[in-house]
Amino acid sequence: MIDSRPIGVFDSGIGGVTVLKVLATRFPQESFLYLGDTARLPYGSKSGQTIRRYSEQNVHYLLRQGVKAVVIACGSASSQFPESEFEGVPVYNVVHPGSFKALSVTKNKKVGILGTKATVKSGAYAHELIRLDDKVEVFSQACPLFVPLAEEGWDDDPITNLVAYRYVNPIVKTGIDTLILGCTHYPILKEAIRKVAGPDVTLVDSGEAIADLIAQDIERGHFKPVKEGSEQNIQVMTTDASDYFTNLAKQILTPVVAHEFRVVDI
Repeated sequence: MIDSRPIGVFDSGIGGVTVLKVLATRFPQESFLYLGDTARLPYGSKSGQTIRRYSEQNVHYLLRQGVKAVVIACGSASSQFPESEFEGVPVYNVVHPGSFKALSVTKNKKVGILGTKATVKSGAYAHELIRLDDKVEVFSQACPLFVPLAEEGWDDDPITNLVAYRYVNPIVKTGIDTLILGCTHYPILKEAIRKVAGPDVTLVDSGEAIADLIAQDIERGHFKPVKEGSEQNIQVMTTDASDYFTNLAKQILTPVVAHEFRVVDI
């Protein structure tokens, strides 16, 4: 019950690298192919149909590279791609594991969601949370400026702190005790978000939630791991060339090391 093929991960840009880091750390013998669709980012301001089309193209590209599973490390794409399997390959998106983890930690059943306009408009997180627990109260906030701030690497900047206050403070005032970072770019800005949310609000990171789900599937025999003692290999692909992306990705991944960066045409 082993499978030596790599795991595919994709996002519109740099945000999914936060998920890649968590997965590579939790599963140090697994290999990964990361695809950042940097030529077409951001996804969060586009229509659901366009996001779905881009997502299918990304998944098909990763399948052609021979991956054994696909992780949709993008909140906007996940909101338009609910399938748990695609063309016979397991698919993990951020919505279900993020919602499940939020419900496992909330005490007052008041859960907040930070997401892109597309994610919030889709209602994917709210629907999943209520499906899992119809007693939960859900409060959503679109944060369209967070993705460009994360892509610029402005994780520690006065402007980021001000923007975080404008987005996060109103949702904290509703009395939530749990806040889902519904876009994988947002963990890059986690400290700015945490400053506003305060110590009594638990932040739910999608990368950790997906890693927990994959670990459970390995234990249940639903996911075939690599052979014990395998050497990890990580390849990062983008659809547009950018030295800035490469340098920021290396910074986010540390101490995890990507073995190759290259531009691809999907």
